[in-house]
Amino acid sequence: MKILGLTGSIGMGKTTAAAMLRRLGLPVHDADATVHALFAPGGAAVAAVDAAFPGVVKGGAVDRSALGAQVFGDDAALRRLEAIVHPLVRRAERDFLARQRRRHAPLVVLDIPLLFETGGQTRCHKVAVVSAPAFLQAQRVLARPGMTEARLKSILAKQMPDREKRKRADFVVQTGLGRAFAVRKLKTIIRNMA
Repeated sequence: MKILGLTGSIGMGKTTAAAMLRRLGLPVHDADATVHALFAPGGAAVAAVDAAFPGVVKGGAVDRSALGAQVFGDDAALRRLEAIVHPLVRRAERDFLARQRRRHAPLVVLDIPLLFETGGQTRCHKVAVVSAPAFLQAQRVLARPGMTEARLKSILAKQMPDREKRKRADFVVQTGLGRAFAVRKLKTIIRNMA
């Protein structure tokens, strides 16, 4: 079974590319969706996050806005959160890969926003990076509820620059040229991975 890593900075179109890959029949493990499940009522991270960040659990779930207020701009708090969340996400990823091996899936996708930043590329045969021009990235991100230019700047400061991700990638998917272009590129990647 081959593993394609899918990554890209915030606002580059990674979620859309992952959805396209699913529609093309590939199993996709979404690290962000895993975090959402871990923070939901009954999620495996709720108790540990509540202990580390008092007051962020409401109604049995982690309130992401309240948590963000505690970790935004605080590197030590962010490291504490990552120490809780990253091992749980990795376990979910291992479970996903084991299920796909049992199903004899020839190719699977690991959708990981911070793939290069966390060394995740070592778990992949090839890596595809989604990219778009900076103006389009900013336009997409600033349209999100609660997003500000200062918050975007802070997020980008914690991510590897897009140009560096593109240099390290095996494939680059430009998402600013329309969906049809992106789908053709993804189909080419799938053929190259076969």
